[in-house]
Formats: sequence, structure tokens, C-alpha cells
Amino acid sequence: MNTLKKAGYLVALPALLIFIWWISTLGSTNFFVPKPGMLVDKLVTVWTGERLVEDVLPSLTRLVIGILLAIVLGTGLGILVGTTRWLRNLLEPVLEFFRAIPPPVLIPVLMLLIGVNDQMKIAVIVSGCIWPVLLNTIEGVRAVDGVLSDSARTFRISGVARLRYLVLPSASPQIMAGVRQCLSIGLILMVISEMFASSEGLGFTIVQFQRSFAIPEMWSGIVVLGLIGVAMSFMFQWAERRILGWYHGLREVEHAE
Repeated sequence: MNTLKKAGYLVALPALLIFIWWISTLGSTNFFVPKPGMLVDKLVTVWTGERLVEDVLPSLTRLVIGILLAIVLGTGLGILVGTTRWLRNLLEPVLEFFRAIPPPVLIPVLMLLIGVNDQMKIAVIVSGCIWPVLLNTIEGVRAVDGVLSDSARTFRISGVARLRYLVLPSASPQIMAGVRQCLSIGLILMVISEMFASSEGLGFTIVQFQRSFAIPEMWSGIVVLGLIGVAMSFMFQWAERRILGWYHGLREVEHAE
């Protein structure tokens, strides 16, 4: 019964919005707002052929690589900075400076330094995705329970063992919160990076459709991006439930009490 209820919640609002869209476009001749049937037709015909291989898959590959690099670098640097007070004090002004720079403005700089290639697009994704992971990791490491930290020190648990059994479990909820934030940022930056001096990818193709007034095709590309975002969200929730199973179980017990 709970599964059916969850499924109902999942599809109820999208179904309602599509119904309202269908009603609103009945008899409409507006060129810029396609009807649901037309959009579904374009979604199938445009994105299941060559464009799936030539545009969608390369975009997804760059997105996955960029996000994974951001998670690895952000977590590693966050643990290092969070556990070393003098390093944190030294780097804090610099981190705040670079965090405030919008990643899209770095695209021209990265184009000059790296060139117009996949490495540049991945670097753009990493430049924006790393910050939520890095900063959440630093705060998570700093928030390790003082009693547990003193206990680990008393029992002479240090080095890799302390990191594995104390720091990472304590900081993992905040690290995962940073990862959740970086997913949406990565998707946005993937599209933006492909709009600059690119010859393939979802962002490039959507802009080409817009410039050639292929409006239904343009909307179908936007729907593809939305579906990718939804898929990423579900995959993250699945992974989070398994990585933080102990954490969610503890919260359920606390709420039950």
C-alpha cells in the first residue's frame, strides 16, 4: 500500500500539469508553445536516433566525469582543510574569493588555457561542482562530536582508523548534502559549457534549434534535460539510502521516540 501511495504522489502532479497543458493548447495555433502530442513525437524522433549517440551520450559522459572529479577533489581537500586548523585559517579567505566567482565567467579563461575541447567542458563542471562538496565536507569534519573525538584520542585511535571510523561517518551526512547540490549545478554547467564554441552536445543542439526556429525540437531538448535531472535525483536518493542507511535509521528511531 505504501508503494502505491508513493507511486501516486510521484505521478499525480506531473499528470495534472500535463493535463492542464493539454487543455490550454486545445485549438491553439501558437508557434512557440507546442502541444503535448507534438512534443512527445519530437522527443522520440529527435533524441532516439543519431543525436542520442552524438549529443546526449557525450554530454552525459562529461557530466559524470566532472561530478565524480568534483566529489573526489572536494571531499579530499575538505577533509584535509577541516582537520588542519592552521590550513583552514590560511585558506579561508582564498576559498571565499574563488567560491564567489560564478563558474560561467571562467569559460573564456579556460578556453584560452585548455582549448575548446572536452577537458575544458569538464573543467567548467568541476569549477562549479567542487564548492558545495568542499565546503560541506569542511563543516562536516569540523562538527565531529567532541566527546567522540576525545574518546578516540583516549583509545589512541588516530590516522587512517580515526578518519575511517570517526571523521567520515560523522561528516558523511553533510558531504552527501553537498553532493546533492553539486548535481544540479553540474547539469547547468554542462549545458552552458556546450553553448560556447562547441559542435556537439545537448547545450549546442538546443541553441541550434532555437536559432533555426525549430521550436518543438528546442522544447524537446529542454525536456531531455529535465528527465536527466529527475533520473539523477532518483539515483542519488537510491545511493544515499544505502550509504547513509545507519543515519536514516537513527533519525527514524529518534522521531519514533
